[in-house]
Amino acid sequence: MPGLHFEEFEVGRIIDHELRRTVTEMDNMLFSNMTLNPQPLHIDRHFCETQTEWGQPLVNSLFTLGLMIGISVNDTTIGTTIANLGMSDVKFPHPLFHGDTVNVKTQVLSKRESRSRPDAGIVEFEHKAFNQKGDLVAVCRRQAFMKKKTADLKMEA
Repeated sequence: MPGLHFEEFEVGRIIDHELRRTVTEMDNMLFSNMTLNPQPLHIDRHFCETQTEWGQPLVNSLFTLGLMIGISVNDTTIGTTIANLGMSDVKFPHPLFHGDTVNVKTQVLSKRESRSRPDAGIVEFEHKAFNQKGDLVAVCRRQAFMKKKTADLKMEA
């Protein structure tokens, strides 16, 4: 797995994720419907065209958050995370629309050894998502409980 272990994260490192994704109307509709979110701002084009300042549907912000973190996983935590511990300071400074292409940057903000598990540590990330024009569409801090490399080596033995 390409994910990094606790010891491999360097505080201050910025990762510019190569994976990008264009968001479709279907993505937005499916996510909004699967989460039982009937907000017309996401699912009613006519409403958006006639009654909002945007003139078009906005992508559901929780989809945006999930996509931002999902894009980061391949370069950071795939196969090496034990669990997400939390997300904070979540903001959506600019709307995301159907047809926008999302790219993500991640900065390692801090890391510390686990107090309860010698085989793990906690890494705090800041994820930022941008559209194709460079507008910041989402940002959050995420705390991840990460395996140590030594723990994986013990399991292989």
